[in-house]
Amino acid sequence: MKHYINLKTVFLLVFYSMITTASLYLSYELRFAPNMLADLQAERVDVLFWFIPLNLACLAISKHFSILLSYYRLTDAIRTVFSMLLVAFFSLLLNLLSAEDLLPGSISHIRSNAVIMANFTLSTLFLTGFHTFFRLYHERVDQRTRKNLIPTAIIGAGDTGSLLLNEFKVHKNMKMTPVLFIDDDKDKIGRSLGGIRVEGPTSNLERLKNKYNFKQVIIAIPVELNRKRVGEIAELAAKLDLNPTIVPSFSQLSQGGLSALNLRPVELQDLLERTPARLDSAQIAEMIMDKVVLVTGAGGSIGSELCRQIAARNPRLLLLVERCEVLMFKIEQELLQAGYGALVKPLIADINDETRMRKIFGHYEPSVVFHAAAHKHVPLMESQPSEAIKNNSLGSWFLASLASEYKAERFVLISTDKAINPTNAMGASKRMAEILLQALSTKPGNTTRFMAVRFGNVLGSSGSAIPIFKEQIRNGGPVTVTHPEMQRYFMTIPEAVGLVLQCGTLGEGGEIFVLDMGKPIKIVDIARNLIELSGLQPGVDIEIKFVGLRPGEKLFEEIQHEGEHFAETKHESIVRFMPDVFPDYDYGVKTVETLKRATESCSKEELKNLLNQLIPEYKPYLD
Repeated sequence: MKHYINLKTVFLLVFYSMITTASLYLSYELRFAPNMLADLQAERVDVLFWFIPLNLACLAISKHFSILLSYYRLTDAIRTVFSMLLVAFFSLLLNLLSAEDLLPGSISHIRSNAVIMANFTLSTLFLTGFHTFFRLYHERVDQRTRKNLIPTAIIGAGDTGSLLLNEFKVHKNMKMTPVLFIDDDKDKIGRSLGGIRVEGPTSNLERLKNKYNFKQVIIAIPVELNRKRVGEIAELAAKLDLNPTIVPSFSQLSQGGLSALNLRPVELQDLLERTPARLDSAQIAEMIMDKVVLVTGAGGSIGSELCRQIAARNPRLLLLVERCEVLMFKIEQELLQAGYGALVKPLIADINDETRMRKIFGHYEPSVVFHAAAHKHVPLMESQPSEAIKNNSLGSWFLASLASEYKAERFVLISTDKAINPTNAMGASKRMAEILLQALSTKPGNTTRFMAVRFGNVLGSSGSAIPIFKEQIRNGGPVTVTHPEMQRYFMTIPEAVGLVLQCGTLGEGGEIFVLDMGKPIKIVDIARNLIELSGLQPGVDIEIKFVGLRPGEKLFEEIQHEGEHFAETKHESIVRFMPDVFPDYDYGVKTVETLKRATESCSKEELKNLLNQLIPEYKPYLD
């Protein structure tokens, strides 16, 4: 084997020996100067023959030689202190042995304990000072040699900002360099953090930009802690063309997930003025753990998030039912990469394919079913109500019937606030599904708990307005909004799905749960926010154009039907609606047969009129 000398190790051995010699020399001077006797001067030289090897051995024991000089940290400084404590301990031990005449006379020792303690202090200071200087020098040289760095301001000089600054020092491939902290705390303004000045308040962002010439800002305030303030800062930064980005969520921070590589642009969901709902994780885990769980529409916005959150709660088997193979492949690969491969079973199937779905239920016998598969695009379903009825109403009845037949414990239908006093075919088809589900819960011998969950729009879901607005902004506008007064309820997909899972634990059978969606938001305000987050000005860079309500659309979504009574649940963000009278099972069977025949022979106008007869609160749009 070829032997070689590690030049770095040789350098450290020589350098640490020099530090050891210097600290011991000064320790004697501090203790005995200016009247040091000749024998003490001789002792100072003699003890070096064992003192230098002792120091090097203690440094090696604490793995001090493996420290990267350029990244010296607090944990490394603790190693240094530990090494020098070992040296002091063994030196004091030699003194004790000498006092008891247990040390050979030929071995010189340090007679003064004061010299040993002075040496501990000096050597610790010398070593930590050397490493700190080397690290600072390396950072300065690295900063000068890195090209095309973007000067960046970090907003928030707290724990998150400090962590972020450390991440920048570690990740040398970042194209940004922090030049300033900005904070609203008067006690921090004028001070420095990690060698970087703290200025403020954030309302002076434009003045500070001109003074320090930074080109980008990072909002180092976990958005969950002050969502409104984050939104205000992001909008101001976007107007100043500062390309605002934000740190990961608070949950990632608490799990050690903060990394400079995880910075992301500020999104619309960061600006929602609502506190994320609290979940009873223990109840949800009990419902799912070691159970076979089936999710329809598994590749969609809601279905895929259901799969993510269910897989994380240890089901025995997670059945992914999806008819689009492209969407199925995407969520399957995501779950496989997350380490859930042993739990996941992808099943390409259409919920209206009776033979296929019966085989799935018969073979796997799922205990819990989340039914997210649906046609949900309002204008498309308005022109093709037969497809909305077949998929949303009849498909839900058939799937729920299978769940009852194969003794599933729970069946959760994902409904919509558009099912409340509907004005469009899609909403009416979903309301019909709710009614059929309640009818099925009265079937003799049924043991399955059927329930529906209504909620409004979720940010970023496929087919929603927000992705369309983003595309229109990328294309230079105009951004098309139906009406200046149109309002909708919004929440994030993860929060909505978490509450759906919570509803699954609360249902006893036949309930319709409604999620607390907070306050409705004007669609035009969303359009303005998206334009400003893109660094543009509404009405100047991007036009907002009002195009009028489309067939079946409402200005405002409602909360409940007439004849429904709501009751509070154990969860503050969920209410339960119950009708005055449950439709019976026979009514459900007859209604399904009527709808089947109608979808095969009736025109779209006739279908809407039929739905109006079955759902009196439905106000159809007729050509």
